Amino acid sequence: MVSELFPILLFLIIAVGMVAAILLLTHVIGPRRPGAIKLSPYESGMEPVGEPRTRFSIRFYIIAMLFVLFDIEVVFFYPWAVIYRKFLSMGSFILIEMLVFIGLLLVGYIYAWKRGALEWE
Repeated sequence: MVSELFPILLFLIIAVGMVAAILLLTHVIGPRRPGAIKLSPYESGMEPVGEPRTRFSIRFYIIAMLFVLFDIEVVFFYPWAVIYRKFLSMGSFILIEMLVFIGLLLVGYIYAWKRGALEWE
């Protein structure tokens, strides 16, 4: 058991050793001349304008979640379309199953529409 895990353990030790060596070398060899320009948030020479953090409208997050929700449905449509012909012998069960899924998605879409989640003000 230990002999099977030895290559993984050796790889982890080498990886951690490399990271530690690189960090140590950059600290030892790297230049240490901090100045006012180097310590500024932007080294481009331009003064920063405005606040670094701005607030986003909650609408962006709602639209993003709705996009992800209705985009993921395609992940379920593709395998269904691939196996549809193979399972035609089951009768219309596989078709009704997908129609129920589409119906549930349609109910969710109509609910989001009625609640005003798709309207931008």
